[in-house]
Amino acid sequence: MRRSERIAIITKILSTNPRTHFSLNYFAGLLDAAKSTISEDLTLVRDTFQEYGLGQVVTIPGAAGGVKFLPLLSLSKIASLLEEMSERLAEQERIIPGGYLYMTDLIFNPKHAGEIGEIFATVFKEIEPDYVVTIETKGIPLAMSTARAFNVPLVIIRDDSKVTEGSAVSINYVSGSTRRIRTMALARRSMATGSKVLLIDDFMKAGGTARGMLELMAEFKAEVLGMGVLVSTTEPKEKLVDNYLALLELEALDEKEKRISIKPGKWLYNFTG
Repeated sequence: MRRSERIAIITKILSTNPRTHFSLNYFAGLLDAAKSTISEDLTLVRDTFQEYGLGQVVTIPGAAGGVKFLPLLSLSKIASLLEEMSERLAEQERIIPGGYLYMTDLIFNPKHAGEIGEIFATVFKEIEPDYVVTIETKGIPLAMSTARAFNVPLVIIRDDSKVTEGSAVSINYVSGSTRRIRTMALARRSMATGSKVLLIDDFMKAGGTARGMLELMAEFKAEVLGMGVLVSTTEPKEKLVDNYLALLELEALDEKEKRISIKPGKWLYNFTG
């Protein structure tokens, strides 16, 4: 087998199995090559990924060592993606009567959802969650992509308990924007008690839903390692939650003037990658 063929196979396997440990013996047996040859191939893959900001190939030392792929993006790549998303979401035709911003086409596009998931995986790269948690419905594609990048299961909080999921824990919470009392529920068997979780959602205004998610996680004695949203409004400044990260900030949406002002979050300028 030629080196180019081995590298193509190695790249495919690593990129489609993020954070999965592969031993040198695995690739040596699969590709019928010496471990020293595989090691040289992996060095080429690692250097190429690093040069083009496509992720990191991490070497694991020791007798049971090997490699794993981390889908981490470079700072320049993240900035470019967020600028592109900001421009798309600032299009006038995205204003919906009532002062809402249409984002569904971006959120449910596999390409963009995958990129957003990798951005979250990069921003929260220091944590090791057992689960990624979201609430239905629009947060699901973003959370699924994030869960894939972390190689952990996705847990979906429902608006109400489903009979097909067995017994559930339900709580009432107050929507921060409408001040209405709503319900969210999570099946007891969705995740183990005391798990470490990362919360992901699509939009935050006052933070009522996010506050409800935190309270529901407390019922499971879960440790919330981080919270990420795609878009957060700058007003109200005082949210019902702290310690969240918004990839984009919606500064203004003027339905009358047909004007949208949305920019990458200020955290980006302090992020070192």
